[in-house]
Amino acid sequence: MTSASSGTTDVVVVGAGFSGLYLLHRLRQMGLHARLLEKGSGVGGTWYWNRYPGARCDIESFDYCYSFSDELVREWVWSERYATQPEILRYLEHVADRFDLNRLITFDTTAEAASFDQNAGTWTVTTDTGEQITARYLVLATGNLSLTNRPDFDGLDSFTGQWFHTGTWPHEPVDFTGQSVAVIGTGSSGIQSIPKIAQQAEHLYVLQRTPNYSMPARNRAVTAEEMSSIVVNFPSRRRACENSDAGTPLPPATQRAVEVTAEQRRAKYDEGWERGGISALSGAFTDMFGDEVANGYAQDYAREQIRSLVTDPQIADMLSPSHDIGTKRTCTDIDYYQTYNRDNVDLINVRANPISHITPTGIALHDGVIEVDSIVFATGFDAITGALADIDIRGRADVPLSAAWANGARAYLGLQVVGFPNMFLITGPTSPSVLSNMAISIEQHVDWVVDCLAYMRDNGHATIEPTNTAQDEWMRHVTELANATLYPRAHSWYVGTNMDGRERAFTIYIAGCGPYREECDQVVADGYRGFEFDATSTEGTSA
Repeated sequence: MTSASSGTTDVVVVGAGFSGLYLLHRLRQMGLHARLLEKGSGVGGTWYWNRYPGARCDIESFDYCYSFSDELVREWVWSERYATQPEILRYLEHVADRFDLNRLITFDTTAEAASFDQNAGTWTVTTDTGEQITARYLVLATGNLSLTNRPDFDGLDSFTGQWFHTGTWPHEPVDFTGQSVAVIGTGSSGIQSIPKIAQQAEHLYVLQRTPNYSMPARNRAVTAEEMSSIVVNFPSRRRACENSDAGTPLPPATQRAVEVTAEQRRAKYDEGWERGGISALSGAFTDMFGDEVANGYAQDYAREQIRSLVTDPQIADMLSPSHDIGTKRTCTDIDYYQTYNRDNVDLINVRANPISHITPTGIALHDGVIEVDSIVFATGFDAITGALADIDIRGRADVPLSAAWANGARAYLGLQVVGFPNMFLITGPTSPSVLSNMAISIEQHVDWVVDCLAYMRDNGHATIEPTNTAQDEWMRHVTELANATLYPRAHSWYVGTNMDGRERAFTIYIAGCGPYREECDQVVADGYRGFEFDATSTEGTSA
């Protein structure tokens, strides 16, 4: 086994979030040496950076966690139904300490470039510190929501107050007491942070371009009895998550909304709304995403709930979305809509009254100026492929990944890309990724990759790469699945339209975690169907 300081290793991993930590654990079990590069000063990935007020997961804590260690499941006690960012970060720090992973991680280091040597069959990764690391395999665990969509408003450099992005929040507390604050954006981070900021600021302006649907979290403390029951039943609960569509243990819907009575629909929606969570309405009926009439029923119900929570009818109308529910990321909240009943909160429709520029003391709109002390940009991420595109990755014949993806991201199973041998993606484009419980998808992907490396070692294979035919067929399959639903109709970060110049493409496998797992397992059962191996074994660095 090679030394971590030698510049040569078996596997280079990029990213120390859920994916990277589990990868290190599995690779070490296999006897491979790995170097993990992490730009942050600690582990956590998205939970290291996203420290904005109100940040928490929208998947229940019991399911948004690892399952690989029975001891870990038993010893970690979640305090809330939906864990906050600090609690999730403490959990990941505990995992890194418990499994002695920190010594394999190089913190405060960014992978700037990666190039494949076709003759040697190796990857060389160059960091921002100038180090070059050569490895047989490159695994990109960079996350789907990790590269922020940075604000580019004219005049921002002239602003004399403070401004923040929810995706790169300061590690020290931010105090808005006595301030006039503007929050730009009403996606998940905006919807979570707005109630918290409103409680602290003297005045809050919410600048909204497109309203989003948000379901009540119904968050609560977890009792000792409940936690004990979860631990006892965890294996069966986890199997239910793995075989489900969204990666959660909710029983699947069995009825179509268009085939039941209005009273039956109402009862199902009421049940979901009272239960709360991201699937409050989407989990009620089987035709939610495939039938616009069925989707319309859920839309009507959601808008009715918004009107019941917001006292000003005009504000309620502004907060009521018109797109197909679920085709943009559905949010979960704690008192989000009720926040607009506060006297110190104003909602501004920037689609009707757009932002012109930032002034030294505020925000200039088409019609008027808002004077503020601080600005919070809740403008989201360059999602799914942004963090990958941020690295200068070059495969066979020095072809950049950006060129291979010039007309949209392409991958086989979301795991590999033609022309980039021995490079693996964790929850990459064309996998369930952001439409699933990421903890479930991450463990499945990591297990698949590590099992593949073991197969290659045992069979004397030096490289693995998808065939063009397999990648093309998989892309058609993913597209056909998506086109049978309402998802592609929306303008959202799901299709990349939140980024200027991005080719519009829906590259998420939408059939669910269970069916996707079956597809991946069948590929392996068929002798890694769709992949090509270099049969000439190259002497590696593995133990």
